[in-house]
Amino acid sequence: MMKYIFSVFFILIQTNIHAQLNLEYYIEKAKANSPLIYDNLNQSKAAQLDIERLRAFYTKPQIGISATYLFSPIMNLDNNKFQANSEGANKYWGYDFAAANGGQYQALLNISQPLLNGGKLKIAAEQYNLISQINLNNAKISAHDIEKVITDQYILCLQGIRQLDYAQNMITLLTEQHQMIVKLVESSIYKQSDLTLLNIEKRNFALQLSANKSTYKRDLMDLNTLCGISDTALVFLQEINLNLSGNTSTSFFSEKYKLDSLNILVSQNNFELKYKPQLVAFANTGLNAVYAPTIPNRFGMSAGLTFAYNFFDGGQKNINRSKADILLKSVSFYKDNFSNQNAIRKTKALNEIASVVERLDITELQMQDYQVLLTLYKKEILTGQLSIINYITTLKNMAIVQRDSNILLSQKQQLINTYNYWNW
Repeated sequence: MMKYIFSVFFILIQTNIHAQLNLEYYIEKAKANSPLIYDNLNQSKAAQLDIERLRAFYTKPQIGISATYLFSPIMNLDNNKFQANSEGANKYWGYDFAAANGGQYQALLNISQPLLNGGKLKIAAEQYNLISQINLNNAKISAHDIEKVITDQYILCLQGIRQLDYAQNMITLLTEQHQMIVKLVESSIYKQSDLTLLNIEKRNFALQLSANKSTYKRDLMDLNTLCGISDTALVFLQEINLNLSGNTSTSFFSEKYKLDSLNILVSQNNFELKYKPQLVAFANTGLNAVYAPTIPNRFGMSAGLTFAYNFFDGGQKNINRSKADILLKSVSFYKDNFSNQNAIRKTKALNEIASVVERLDITELQMQDYQVLLTLYKKEILTGQLSIINYITTLKNMAIVQRDSNILLSQKQQLINTYNYWNW
């Protein structure tokens, strides 16, 4: 492992990669830069402010002013005179006195105080409190989604680093063999064509190394994009070793269905608020006149109570309750369907993990055999007993096995990540 780390680090230094970052860094960056999380948290805070607004609406007095000026002149036919303000007339042209009062002059201070609304406030506030919880839960689910996506992309980047490491190791090995073959060619043990063939293969791995560098840069930039990181510098990613999470008694995913059910019930309770009795105390003071000359004598006050109770509206309450029952059944069906599918997803992931582990064990044994074979070949090369073509063919085959092993290791980590995502 240390050899792996230092060899990869050397490669990355050559390409101006200097920082070492881990998975947690990228996950936290992605969460901090997530518009979904940010918006859901703000929506939750906004819902709490709505509760304060409702408290003011249901329990606090409403104080305001109102003013009215109505100009309603008439043509008095009793004396054939135009009157801007008239105390009355038998025959006239103009608005009916019963409708216009000859004019209107108001400047009032109004106060209204809702009474006995504590229960209504509690019911109305429940809905916004639930909206706040739903948004917080959505933020939690978004964070969980981010962990899944970022981890998958991080694993892909690590796969690129391993491919870089192996290509560099092959170049190093071929460079060592090249130095050996040069001496053997000078001793006429091998031909110049053998040396040329070795150089060609070395350049092939150099080309592969260059392609792997390009792929790693692309995958790393994709990781930065997902995390909202604007820095384009190349960095060294630390290795991870994911483990399967333990079985959970309850799923956090089911919290969504619980909140959806509560939201239906709370919405129904909120709908039925209009069937509650309403009692409001009111008072006003100020000017209220209909005849301009008497304005100085028309300052006063009034107070009273307003009561309203809606006891029949065509059975809308029962209709809405039936609607709520149907929606609750729908949510329950969704929840049961998710539970069944989620159990299948987790079982599928575990089966695939077992299959990948089995293949990884086989590739590990293959790589050990290739290492033993290369050690034997090295001795045979020194005595000129091995064809360079056979040596290169073995290297190519080993490279394929190593590539498959790297892919399988990434698949294993991604499958574990998938299982942990659903086992939440």
